[in-house]
Amino acid sequence: MTPWEDWNHVLKVDPDKPLVEGETFEDVCRTGTDAIEIGGTLDVTADKTRRIIDACRKHDVPLYQEPSNPAVVVDDDALDGYLVPVVMNAGDVSWITGAHKEWVRIDSVDWSKTTTEAYIVMNPEASAATLTEADCDQSADDVAAYAKVAEKMFGQEIVYVEYSGTYGDPELVGAARDALDDATLFYGGGVRSYDAAREMGAVADTVVVGDLLHDEGCAAVRETVEGAKDAKIEA
Repeated sequence: MTPWEDWNHVLKVDPDKPLVEGETFEDVCRTGTDAIEIGGTLDVTADKTRRIIDACRKHDVPLYQEPSNPAVVVDDDALDGYLVPVVMNAGDVSWITGAHKEWVRIDSVDWSKTTTEAYIVMNPEASAATLTEADCDQSADDVAAYAKVAEKMFGQEIVYVEYSGTYGDPELVGAARDALDDATLFYGGGVRSYDAAREMGAVADTVVVGDLLHDEGCAAVRETVEGAKDAKIEA
């Protein structure tokens, strides 16, 4: 059994963005989230990432790094693992295999702690879409097909529908879920309230919240934790 099979909620912390004034990473670790994922698209460095790892290491919350490129990977025992994006609908193949090829040249890759996430990027205005040249013009059938390719042909354990910066279409997310047999479906993008977390928690296995932490703080994040958990209770 993989750890993420039991995750209702993941909090993604961007190393390049500050916390709300007055809040600490102790507050972040006490939001009730099932795991913290450290990662961002732009201006992320190993030093910025290490600062967050050091701040969270003494708290009992699973801690993962989502590296945007091999240069930012941090080797630290405080990390439970690495979740590495593979963008299924990328136009630039570097984000399917190229960056990954460079990473495997590093002798210290810990394969026992490394898992890939099959991203389907859906917001054309997002930095992730621009960087990867993603084709975001995808129907529910297209997304379902990508999800099935990811699980059945690429052997992915995590499929991640990403609307970063905007709230997505629950029907489309549900189509991805219905296409999967065993893989865990993550959803991220625009979840800023209890109701949004509950709605997406009903159609995805795991709700990922990110910008809300940096924009509104830990109290707002705790509401989304409750929404994601209540969605599973009601299922």
